[in-house]
Amino acid sequence: MAEYPLPKFHFEVEWGGTKIGFTEVTGLTTQLDPIDYREGHSRSYGKISQPGLPKNEKITLKRGTFQGKTDFYDWFNKTSLLGKVERRDITIKLLNETHEPVFVWKALNAFPTKVQASDLKADGNEVAIETIEIAHEGLSLVK
Repeated sequence: MAEYPLPKFHFEVEWGGTKIGFTEVTGLTTQLDPIDYREGHSRSYGKISQPGLPKNEKITLKRGTFQGKTDFYDWFNKTSLLGKVERRDITIKLLNETHEPVFVWKALNAFPTKVQASDLKADGNEVAIETIEIAHEGLSLVK
């Protein structure tokens, strides 16, 4: 039996116990910023590198705009207007053809940093897509 890479179009997102459908998830990135160092009396002219602090990219979630569904804005307003940050753990699952999770990412203590409504275009025929950008304190691949 041939082995194929997983398709990226079958996924689900959970936050606060709620499963929400999205059209796109980006920013599942983790990286370490290297620290370059060289001693003054080193015989080598090059620097040595070591791992530094982890850097977390913001996660961007996009979905269709539905009448009466304002949870992006509600969460953003709780964070920005009331001065009290509501943090949530977010789970993103890549699913196989039997709808079982194959890869699971967890973003810890996430909060919204940006909410964007869809662009409006009188001569277009696209679906309205809204976007939320989320900062977090760490992204891990759960095994």
